[in-house]
Amino acid sequence: MFIQLRTIVVESGHAEQLAESYAVAGVIDEMPGLIDRTVMVSRKNRESEEVISMIRWESEEAWKNWEKSPVHLAGHREKRNDAPPSYILDSSVKMYNVTKVIAGTVAGV
Repeated sequence: MFIQLRTIVVESGHAEQLAESYAVAGVIDEMPGLIDRTVMVSRKNRESEEVISMIRWESEEAWKNWEKSPVHLAGHREKRNDAPPSYILDSSVKMYNVTKVIAGTVAGV
């Protein structure tokens, strides 16, 4: 499994709006090898909030196929000259190869 985590720090009051934009269904959801997408919000403090988008892929190769896909590249080309919204304070992307998944148990089952 391969995971991409995108963390975006925004001014307070903007996290839900950004989270909604990341939660919209898109072409990525039809890509072979996509396991799922998760969008999370954290209230860091009074001044900022954090939105994390976690995308899980079956493999790094599946993720690379998405990154190289014509529709993904076209989307980036369209936004190339767009300035990020002023409420975004910071952003980062990290990639992880999953080495072990430990399944939990459901209480009462």
